[in-house]
Amino acid sequence: MYPNKHKQIVTALMDGKFITVDEFYFDIVNDNQAFYSEFFTESFGFELKGTQEFFYLLSAETNENTSRDISIFFAILCYELDKDGKNFIEELNSTEFHTDEIIEYFKNSTWTDIIRSNKSLNSADNLRKLIGTTMAKRNISKKQSEEKFIFTKAYKLFIEFAKELINNETNKANA
Repeated sequence: MYPNKHKQIVTALMDGKFITVDEFYFDIVNDNQAFYSEFFTESFGFELKGTQEFFYLLSAETNENTSRDISIFFAILCYELDKDGKNFIEELNSTEFHTDEIIEYFKNSTWTDIIRSNKSLNSADNLRKLIGTTMAKRNISKKQSEEKFIFTKAYKLFIEFAKELINNETNKANA
């Protein structure tokens, strides 16, 4: 009646995890997308969102500060990587990052007011927790060792969100 690994898929998505293309569950959700869209809508009132690289749930009732913090994290990181002469998309797609490297980018960033005012970004310990715990739990980052990690394709959602915020702010300023 239910697709293979249904319970694990539902649990992962309900826990806020992204199911990415490099995971076994991705193909199951992709092959049963109509079923899962209806299942989450009817059962929980959530919308299953998906791309060619990941799936996640969206709820209109959520005030999601963690997503905001992750979006700000990626916006600042991309800015700093770009300022450092690196192609941030290539870096996010293929680079293994060391936590201390990210901390240095944030410590030396020109976005100090935003960083200081955000509890997830305002200290080395909080950045480590955001990357190594919060983002890892949601399958946005994957630990390679204690201090090294990579980003999964789920980072793209937050980059798109950051672009939308920038466009909205630019449009407001021009109006």
